[in-house]
Amino acid sequence: MSAFDPDDVTAVLIGAARSGTALTYSEVLGALGHHFSRPKMRQLCKTLDAVDEAQRGHGAPALAVLVVRQSDGLPGQGWWVGGGPARGGYTGAWEGPDARAYVTQLQAVVFAWWKER
Repeated sequence: MSAFDPDDVTAVLIGAARSGTALTYSEVLGALGHHFSRPKMRQLCKTLDAVDEAQRGHGAPALAVLVVRQSDGLPGQGWWVGGGPARGGYTGAWEGPDARAYVTQLQAVVFAWWKER
């Protein structure tokens, strides 16, 4: 069970989407009132899976692609192996220009969706 309420995480990510910006794991945790730690990040990642499932159930694009590592601005390993890319058919590397292009494309879809709502 996650320590985070999926509705709270969804609200933070929708705010970021409407602003047209990605957030680092640390920024999301901070918005939820927590300092960054590996255990908190893992709990957040579990919640992100639930958030994305709910979004897909509502016909909305998945939001977890907006949560990125500070080091390179890309989602972490859990997103890559957890089904995010597989749903879009991406089978390339998790880092580098192809990964960046794929993530940028998905983020643009999320930004456009929430800008209109």
